[in-house]
This record gives sequence, C-alpha cells and structure tokens, in this order.
Amino acid sequence: MINPTHFDLQSLRIFLLVAQTGSLTKAADKSHMTLSALSKRIADLERTVDCALFVRMPRGLALTPAGQELVRHARGVLDTVNRMADEMSDFAVGVRGHVRVWANTSAIIQFLPHDLAAFLQAQPLVRISLEEKLGEDVVAALASGEADIGIFADNVAAEGVEKFPYRHDRLVVLVPPRHALASRQEIHFEETLDYDFVGLNQGSALLQRLTDASAALDRTMRLRIQVSSFDGVCRMIEAGLGISVLPAGAVRPEILGVGLHAIQLADPWATRGLWLGVKSGVTLQPEAAKLLIHLRQAAAQ
Repeated sequence: MINPTHFDLQSLRIFLLVAQTGSLTKAADKSHMTLSALSKRIADLERTVDCALFVRMPRGLALTPAGQELVRHARGVLDTVNRMADEMSDFAVGVRGHVRVWANTSAIIQFLPHDLAAFLQAQPLVRISLEEKLGEDVVAALASGEADIGIFADNVAAEGVEKFPYRHDRLVVLVPPRHALASRQEIHFEETLDYDFVGLNQGSALLQRLTDASAALDRTMRLRIQVSSFDGVCRMIEAGLGISVLPAGAVRPEILGVGLHAIQLADPWATRGLWLGVKSGVTLQPEAAKLLIHLRQAAAQ
C-alpha cells in the first residue's frame, strides 16, 4: 500500500516537466536543477509508486501506462493546490468571499457579463469563479457542492436542486445569405429538417431540445458536423456546411446580414427559459447569497 504522505509537490511538478519535454536534460534546464538532482527526484518518485514511470527511447523518454495515469492525477493535485493558493492570497489582500458559478454557454454569452459586472461594482471585495459547462454538469456540480450557483436551460433535469427563473432567450434559425431559406422572416422548425445542420456536441441542452422537437415530428435532424461552441457553429454556417438553431442573443451582431441571416422560429418551444439553481438557499455563504439575490433581481427587471 502506497503511503500518500510520501508524495511531495515539487517532485510532481518535476515529473510533469519531464513528461512534457520527454527529456531529463531539458527538464533540468527548465527547472534550473542539476541533471543528477532531477534524476534522483524521478528515481525517488518511482520508488514511491513502486513502478517505472518512463521508458528510455532512442530520442528521449516515453511514459509508461503508470506514468500516463500519474500525469492525470498530478495535474489534478497541482491544479487544486494552485487554486487553494490563489484563494488564500485573495483573503490576504482583503477579498471577503469567493463564489463559484457554473453556467451554460447561453447565459455566459448573453446575460452574465452585464449582471456580474453590476454585482462586482457594488461588491468589489468578492471574487467570482465562472465556469462554462453543459447543463447536466452544472446540476451535478450544484448537488456535489462543487458550484455555489448554477444556470441551466429549462429542459435540464434538476432533481434535488432549488431553482429560480433567470432569463428567457429566443431561438432563431441561422442560414448563409444565399441559402434557399434566406428570404424567409419566420419559419417552422419542420421546414428546416430538409437541410443539413451544424450542431453542438452531445450533452448540449440546445441539441437535446432540437432532437426532441425532431422526434415529436417523427423526423430526424441531418447533423453534418458538430462543434463545441456557438461561435464555431456560426463559422461552420458561414462556410456553407449547413444551417443551425441558436439563441438570437448569442449571435455576433456584426455577422448578421453579412455572414448569416437569422429567421424567427414560429414554434412555441423556440422561447426557452434559463434557471438559476442552488443546492440549498439556506446554506449558501453570505457572498453567494448576495449574488443569488442580485441575479434574481436582475431577472425580475
């Protein structure tokens, strides 16, 4: 059984540097250590885990399967330690609280910049960490306590989470200017299903909404390509790879009428809601509670 106390952070940092460079000599130069001192660190680490982490190749070092697994764990450990140091430094310089917010792309692009700017202007000693995540991941983070406040679409299951209305956004069909549908001002979703689509990656609440709408019509979407961001979707449409459905507020204004044409969707589900979620409002830290109140007030206005 390996004793966790035998690991030290500096050895993990050196190990990652060797894994990155594939060379003891290069790692020694970058870390400003002697080659012998660095080699001893790696040898000690291999004794601690009781297996080889590298194999010697004609042109350097390669990770063993054990080394590849240690890279994953070491990165996680060091990331956590770095975040801890950052947060403690915040308290040292007067920051009074840290709020962790996880939100979907729609909220981050359309609404949160203005809402968070207004909050931080009134609460300058609060630090906010904002993570862009899929809706299911947001809800899971709330349930586990990894996030204090989450924002997700109304078609994401949120059992065990307290939720409050946040905003509504309007979905539009985006097509290139010379597309067969470009002259339309309004359209039903069913009319779009004869064309190739550019979609978001699996797990997206928006993709799920479109997939559900297609199934309700006993049709399927012809997904030609999938990307991970709204901006990526827009670029694929501009390149003529298909059409798509996105929130109107998430489309860069400068490309509308030039690179893209937006058509209003006539279907009732084209207006969707975004929810604020917390694990429990009564157990929120004071700064997180203040931010929740601010976001709810912004939504009401």
